[in-house]
Amino acid sequence: MTGGIDPLQLCQEYGTPLYVYDAAIMERQYKAITGAFTYPNVRIHYACKALTNINVMRLFHKWGAGLDCVSIQEVHLGLQAGFKPEDILYTPNFAGMEEFDEAARLGVKINIDAIPMLENWGLQHRDVPLCIRINPHLMAGGHENISVGHIDSKFGISIHQLPHVLRIVESQGLRIEGLHMHTGSDILDVDVFLMGAEILFEAARKFPDLKYIDMGSGFKVPYKPDDIETDVVELGQKLSKRFAEFCSEYGRDLTLMFEPGKFLVSAAGYLFARCTLVKQTTSTVFVGLDTGLNHLIRPMFYGSYHKIINVTEPTFKPRIYTVVGNICETDTFGSDRRIAEVVEGDVLCFYNAGAYGWMMSSNYNSRPRPAEVLLYDGTAHLIRRRETLEDLLHTQISIDL
Repeated sequence: MTGGIDPLQLCQEYGTPLYVYDAAIMERQYKAITGAFTYPNVRIHYACKALTNINVMRLFHKWGAGLDCVSIQEVHLGLQAGFKPEDILYTPNFAGMEEFDEAARLGVKINIDAIPMLENWGLQHRDVPLCIRINPHLMAGGHENISVGHIDSKFGISIHQLPHVLRIVESQGLRIEGLHMHTGSDILDVDVFLMGAEILFEAARKFPDLKYIDMGSGFKVPYKPDDIETDVVELGQKLSKRFAEFCSEYGRDLTLMFEPGKFLVSAAGYLFARCTLVKQTTSTVFVGLDTGLNHLIRPMFYGSYHKIINVTEPTFKPRIYTVVGNICETDTFGSDRRIAEVVEGDVLCFYNAGAYGWMMSSNYNSRPRPAEVLLYDGTAHLIRRRETLEDLLHTQISIDL
């Protein structure tokens, strides 16, 4: 962990489990993606569903990013964080019309991914410009739960339904200002983005008044030692050239947009947890922690890999452990891991916990969610306090029985 701050000191001050985020790594990732493109009109929208702590959102606003939101609540958080409505793209999935109405009232960019909602839009908001999310039918992503551009995906309007879309647009006089796609997460092959671009370019020729084309995201980040990742420099070079060629064919320069989330915050986040027990069975040595799938569900939900180290005694002789949580479920973080010998009370650290860690956490087993700390300019800032039992009861209403 960078930032020059002792993580054990943080754990002592704020307790465990504890999420810690390094702003310097977030800024490094943001500069990496913005600096990869030679095309001059590139706009990066932070996909805030990865981590919506308002302090993190403010950082990306400070650095010049726009915002990608998937709920009206994220839109409101973005506005509170300082983003202008025109810098927010609202891309929900199966949201009700009331959410779309509110988004239109707030003045944010609207992205629609279903033909029935497109028809509703023409009946209620004909004068409000919108973006259309296309499903390009590209199977991409590191896990079936994060591959969202395939033919059976619930996301987007099938590229094969484009004639139907065009009839609705023409009959209702809709103003289409953007086209959007998103194929999945953990995409390694740059050619997947280039294939998707060609599909969007072909569709874009049907819409004469576009202002932007949004390529979504899905950049792969490294998790394991010597892991591979998306080569954003190669992507930037190839796509910048091709996008400039398309704009020349189209007749004017458009904005090229991306909406990374995991790429920007995953490596910046760490989850620290304390060993509560080391348990030997007939064939396995379990390291049990004071956290579980209620705080980091990605290994159980996606089969994701998170590097785990012993922070307290990193130089001890390594042993083979299966690391598990304290939830009354099979919440295994990692099996047969080589970790410096662990004893009760040691603090372990999970890497790549910045994206979808705290955000997918819950109060399962009635356990409170962890605190969050942001390292910024050499100082640790508490940006969310640890929940208490009172927080768990706060929204419950006691009745006389």
